Amino acid sequence: MNDTVIRVENLSKKYIIGHQKQERHTALRDVIANQVKSLGSLINPKAKTENPELEEFWALNDVGFEVNQGDRVGIIGRNGAGKSTLLKILSRITEPTQGSIKIKGRVASLLEVGTGFHGELTGRENIFLNGAILGMSKVEITRKFDEIVDFAEVEKFLDTPVKRYSSGMYVRLAFAVAAHLEPEILIIDEVLAVGDSAFQQKCLGKMEEVGQQGRTVLFVSHNMATVKQLCTRALLLFQGTLVFQGNPTETISQYMQKITQEKSESDAKTYRHIKGDARAEIQKIIVNDINNSDIVVSIFEKLKISIEYKINEPIDELDFFVLIYNLEDGEVQASLFQRDFGSNTQPSSNTGRINVEFINPLMPGKYTISAGIFDKNKRFVDWVEFAESFYVEPAFINGKKYDQRLGKMSIQGTWYVE
Repeated sequence: MNDTVIRVENLSKKYIIGHQKQERHTALRDVIANQVKSLGSLINPKAKTENPELEEFWALNDVGFEVNQGDRVGIIGRNGAGKSTLLKILSRITEPTQGSIKIKGRVASLLEVGTGFHGELTGRENIFLNGAILGMSKVEITRKFDEIVDFAEVEKFLDTPVKRYSSGMYVRLAFAVAAHLEPEILIIDEVLAVGDSAFQQKCLGKMEEVGQQGRTVLFVSHNMATVKQLCTRALLLFQGTLVFQGNPTETISQYMQKITQEKSESDAKTYRHIKGDARAEIQKIIVNDINNSDIVVSIFEKLKISIEYKINEPIDELDFFVLIYNLEDGEVQASLFQRDFGSNTQPSSNTGRINVEFINPLMPGKYTISAGIFDKNKRFVDWVEFAESFYVEPAFINGKKYDQRLGKMSIQGTWYVE
């Protein structure tokens, strides 16, 4: 394999999905017939039953690529594109239906909160358990132990069973263990979003350091700026197929083009909910009270973003945020968080609408909006990705002609002489 540490060839993964057929009106004879069928299956469990409601779903389809030693590879794509399935196969958690993978070196994976550790064991015991699974001796693990604990910031809870850890504590320790026990290949899904921003930056720095040491990193993320900052290469998955691979900037540009193409081909507004527990959900996003996708604004024009939401379960507080991405490079150009203005939404009914208004500082280009909801404990309730788009024209609201300016924003300010 020379410097190639991962080789994936013709990789496919099939799942069988069951659909339960539901009808609003059921005749009495159908109810009786179904009961008889159920009784028959109990009497003769080996009897063959037909199930026309089963469907094949290919999570991955004929994927192939190579990763060299020291590469930091970002894997991007919509929810359901096959990113997590690919990482689970590379981590030997699930088997492929077709194709082959060849991996050279020890692999450490951090895929989902709640995996990788034994809940009944303490943090200390789990560190040694994970090291042993990676094939490390007790002496090697002991040498790294203090470094892991310092990085994870969980010293006071080392002798507490990890089932009592918060999700943030769990991820901090899991990442510290995976990154410091010196695997040749580090595989990370987007679990780092659980931690606070300071710890996320700490993790990104560690992953960069791991790559510089000649080790390999595979990283799934919805944050394009992070992919661009961390990765040396990127893969774009779309509906289970690898549609592009190259440097991060080119790959992200292809991803943004795919999103634009999808939105232009779809008449219905189908929002993609990428995070959250669905206690409340975002139903609609409206820009400047216009219900279409041909929204044009000028520089310094007042911009209004409205979020319509629905409450599914009792919840004390809703804390909304909006992210605005540049569709050319996928980077976040602006963010607005309700908590920054010292207010939270107290739901008074099962449905509501919240608005945010601001003076548009964005330079000419095409932009897309993502929006989400936290609860008062900063847990994700919902997050819709790339929901609505708008275009900033090369003109100022006061009619002044646009001139080619540097930077990504034009900030309004008051100039005065002292």
